[in-house]
Amino acid sequence: MAGTGTYWKNLFLSSFDYKTVKYIVAKNKKVGILYRVVQLSIIGYIIGWVFLTKKSYQETEESIQSSVITKLKGVSVTNTTASGLLVWGPEDYVIPPQGEPVLFIVTNFIETPNQKLGYCAESSNVLDGLCKEDVECAEGETVVAGHGLMSGRCLKKHGNTTGTCEIYAWCPIEESNRPHGPLISKAENFTIYIKNFIRFPTFSFSKSNVLETSNDSYLKKCLYDQNLQPYCPIFRLGDITNRTGYRFQDMALLGGSIGILIEWNCDLDRGYSKCHPQYSFSRLDINSSSSSINSGFNFRHVRYYKNAAGETYRSLFKVYGIRFDIMVHGEAGKFSIIPTIINIGSGLALMGAGAFVCDMFLLYLSKKSPVYRERKFEAPRNGLRVEHHTIKEGQKDPQEQEKLTELSPET
Repeated sequence: MAGTGTYWKNLFLSSFDYKTVKYIVAKNKKVGILYRVVQLSIIGYIIGWVFLTKKSYQETEESIQSSVITKLKGVSVTNTTASGLLVWGPEDYVIPPQGEPVLFIVTNFIETPNQKLGYCAESSNVLDGLCKEDVECAEGETVVAGHGLMSGRCLKKHGNTTGTCEIYAWCPIEESNRPHGPLISKAENFTIYIKNFIRFPTFSFSKSNVLETSNDSYLKKCLYDQNLQPYCPIFRLGDITNRTGYRFQDMALLGGSIGILIEWNCDLDRGYSKCHPQYSFSRLDINSSSSSINSGFNFRHVRYYKNAAGETYRSLFKVYGIRFDIMVHGEAGKFSIIPTIINIGSGLALMGAGAFVCDMFLLYLSKKSPVYRERKFEAPRNGLRVEHHTIKEGQKDPQEQEKLTELSPET
């Protein structure tokens, strides 16, 4: 028990010991070179990567505030058996027409004209509408993935054993045909005007992607070019699809989806004029194969009319086209003393890694490791009193000279 008490007493008293750094000069050129190489590597990392590449001396902001306004221009003409001669303007082929950052441009369509409410046969492509007897067409029930309410009759053609249920719906039913070619093929030459306003609230910095000029005719004549016209936000649709790696005519047939990314990476230390938008384009509806059943984009919409007798009828359009998703990302940076001090302090702390690496080498890998450990970890020999040696000026301590000789790699 007495020994245990003494142990805990010594342990408690040791918490009040003071440890000071002891410097030992090791006459070992290999260790010296290693120490300088580690130091220079850390200095190069701090200057080259931390400050020059990552610009860690700046305060950064990624919460960009953005507004996107779009406008399309271009006219095309179609002439089909169902629709006749039609002139397509932006109010016809742009959905929605308000100028949203997500918009759809019609490039192809299939029309089912003059649909009226009445009784007709369900499409044979609807599995739930197939029947052999009337009892399979429950009156008043809807056809799953079909077009209307079943009347209770099974309609068969030319003595076939299998037919389709009669339904109450908008008749005639849409035919499931694939288009053979894009009808609005000239949409390739349509232009889209993308106006983007951005703001970084932390720095009270605002800018737009439109050239600041008093020339009213600038936007009427310019077309975007990354090198010649970087501040002309007017793009030709065919050029956009080409930048994604696909042909416009191929996408116009069955539709598709394109992402337009506007990036604002601004170094505000360089000034207002050095903050430029960067555009990138990618196709979003496809993975690896253009023949994938997942590719393409289409939906249906209708136009209602009334005849002279007051009867309502409609035209059903299955439209194919290209959906554009305009996304805005950005980051701004500006010099700030706080991150600068933090990174300099971190670099200075990292400089201690050189001494740590060299200490590990001398303590555990060097041939003179026992001698180095004896000199590095030394406690006063007479309690708290440290012995001193009186050495005349210009005279070396014999014990120190002996230990330094032992640490030299030549011995």
